[in-house]
Amino acid sequence: MKKLLAVVAAVAAFSAQAETLTVAATPVPHAEILEFVKPALAKEGVDLKVKVFTDYIQPNVQVAEKRLDANFFQHQPYLDEFNKAKGTQLVSVAGVHLEPLGAYSSKYKKLDELPSTATVVIPNDATNGGRALLLLDKAGVIKLKDNKNILSTVKDIAENSKNLKFRELEAATIPRVLTQVDLALINTNYALEAKLNPESDALVIEGSDSPYVNILVTRADNKDADAVKKLVAALHTPQVKKFIEEKYKGAVKPAF
Repeated sequence: MKKLLAVVAAVAAFSAQAETLTVAATPVPHAEILEFVKPALAKEGVDLKVKVFTDYIQPNVQVAEKRLDANFFQHQPYLDEFNKAKGTQLVSVAGVHLEPLGAYSSKYKKLDELPSTATVVIPNDATNGGRALLLLDKAGVIKLKDNKNILSTVKDIAENSKNLKFRELEAATIPRVLTQVDLALINTNYALEAKLNPESDALVIEGSDSPYVNILVTRADNKDADAVKKLVAALHTPQVKKFIEEKYKGAVKPAF
């Protein structure tokens, strides 16, 4: 009985002292990585709460509105475009991993098998849409006016020899239409959720030179908070690097 009371007292003491840090994340791999570091943060006096989202808008909105402390789901080009469009001042505090974007098909095994007027689906947000087009340009499927412009749109396609038909959908919904289209450009987090293996299933995928490292994001007034610094330190440990490498087997790559 005494031991039980001691445990209860210890838990109560921790709860009273622990600082709560609430972080928004998309399910795979972001929320999984955060759940992995929870025990380490608890030892540092930080009670990490992970709030899972399946969209790319609300995590930023709620951090900007101070309803959440930070988020973990996006890359720098997306954050830059969001800040510009919404007038927010969110900042990156750490790069964690890279999720290569890939092109998938349930009908064809190679890109050169795509028929004329094939339907291609790309993300409808500016940065990931441009990212998808850059990947197709690099693979020789299309030619863009400027293959360095990360915000390229379908209107910036200079050559489309197969007269491919482009559709734009919210990134999270694209895996659901994979069987209904000829080619789909899918972010790795959504590919993993859909049980796709980016290493073996993608017809083409970004290389390690990609600039789209996924980052931990918070407000400018919160970037130096003790709990945020502890989370950054926890995410940059050899244990996290090993976790990413072993769990995702190359589909997600550590960026530290």
